[in-house]
Amino acid sequence: MPDLSLETATQTYKRLREAFAPVIVGQDAIIELLLVSLFSKGHCLLIGVPGLAKTLLAKSVADALAVEFKRIQFTPDLMPADILGSELIQEDENRHLRFEHQKGPIFTNLLLADEINRTPPKTQSALLEAMQERRVTLAGVSHPLPDPFLVIATQNPIEQEGTYPLPEAQLDRFMFSLYIEYPELEDEKEIVRRTTCGQFQSVASVASREEIVAIQELAAAMPVGEHVLAYAVELAASTRASSPNAPQLSKDYIEWGAGPRASQYLIIGAKTRALLQGRAAPETEDVRAVAHAVLQHRIVPNYRATGEGLSARKLITHLVEAVKEPTYA
Repeated sequence: MPDLSLETATQTYKRLREAFAPVIVGQDAIIELLLVSLFSKGHCLLIGVPGLAKTLLAKSVADALAVEFKRIQFTPDLMPADILGSELIQEDENRHLRFEHQKGPIFTNLLLADEINRTPPKTQSALLEAMQERRVTLAGVSHPLPDPFLVIATQNPIEQEGTYPLPEAQLDRFMFSLYIEYPELEDEKEIVRRTTCGQFQSVASVASREEIVAIQELAAAMPVGEHVLAYAVELAASTRASSPNAPQLSKDYIEWGAGPRASQYLIIGAKTRALLQGRAAPETEDVRAVAHAVLQHRIVPNYRATGEGLSARKLITHLVEAVKEPTYA
C-alpha cells in the first residue's frame, strides 16, 4: 500500500476532479462532497429528479478510481437474495452435498442502489448490515465486503405512489444526502452540445484502490482541534429541541433532531475536506461546508415547519447561522 503524504493526497484529489471534466458538466459541489464521503468511508444518498446524471456520476466515480462497480435497479419485486446472494446446494466430486455461497452484487467496491425507495422495507433493510458493518451474514456465516466499499443510492423526490420512504434508521446509515439541482442554462447548453454530437467521452482512471485506502487512513489519522470538535457537537445538538442550548428555531419547528452519528460525520467529513484541500487539520469552516449534507436527512421537521414551508434544508441553513463558534479565554 502506498505511503501517501498530505501533498500527494491533494494531487490525487486534483487529478480526480480533472478526470470528471470531460464527462460531468457543472455539479462541482456535488462531486467534491461525493469524493469527501468516499475518502471518509461513508455512503451517499443522491436526491434529484430524473435526467440529472445521478447514475452517470456514480459510474464516473468508479471509472476514475479504477474500482469494481455494480448497479442494482430497485423494484417492488426485488428480494434480499437479489442483493446479498444466497446459499446453494452443490454436489462435490464425491457426490456429497454441501452449501455454497453465491455472492450477490453487493460484493463490490462501489454499489449503485438506483431508486432505492421503490423497493419494500424488507429488501431495503438488506443493506443495513453491509453499510454499517461492511459485511454480510448468510446462514449464520459472516462474509466480509471488499475494501473500499461505498453505497451510492438515488432517490426521486417527486414520486410518491409506489414508493417506500426510507426509515430513519436506514437514512442514518448514509453519511451524506446530496440534492442535485437543475443545471445552469450555460451548463445545460454544454450538456446538450456534448451528448447530441455522437461523441461520448469516458472518465480516465487516475487513482488505484490502494491509493483510496491510504487516503482514507490518512484522513482518519488527522488531528482535530478542541474548538472544532466542540463546534461540531454543538451544531448537531442544536437540532434537538430537548437540548438545553437548543435555539428557539429547533423548539418551534423540529420534531426529532440528529443523533451522535451526525457529530461523528461532521468531524470525519471536515477532516477529509481539509486533507483534500492540502491542510493538516480541519477548521470550523470545514464543518459548515459539510453540515447540510450530514444533517438534512437526520432531522424531522414538525407540522408547523411543513405549514410554513420550512424544509429540513432551510432549517439547517438557519441553524448554521445561529450556532456560534466556541470561544476560549
